[in-house]
Amino acid sequence: MQIERDAFYAMLGIAMRAGQLSLGESGVLKAISSGAALFMILDAGASDNTKKKFRDSCAFYQVPLYETTPDRLGSAIGKPGRMSAAIARGSLGGKLLALAKEEETGDAPSQEDNHDSDAICGGARAECPK
Repeated sequence: MQIERDAFYAMLGIAMRAGQLSLGESGVLKAISSGAALFMILDAGASDNTKKKFRDSCAFYQVPLYETTPDRLGSAIGKPGRMSAAIARGSLGGKLLALAKEEETGDAPSQEDNHDSDAICGGARAECPK
């Protein structure tokens, strides 16, 4: 399943700026084998050999692997053409993993949970007509 939610890619860009991503083939493989990677993202546009290499490595080290739509990974992190990224363990990585799992299971947050109309409702959630 490919990840398509914009919130995931926005958070991925933040993780890149925070230095929480390992990029490139050797960097990602090193992060996976050393146990530093919480999960891995692979661009759907990667070659079949690249996909096999990362799938085998992730399976061996028991690291979850998620796939993005073609060219979405590179544009999200500001480095076009990147085909792989490993996300480091930590709170930011945990949030990204939760978003990826929500996408996989289809448990996206409902619109009712997004209460941003305080001007209409006066800030009182119990009184809101939503």
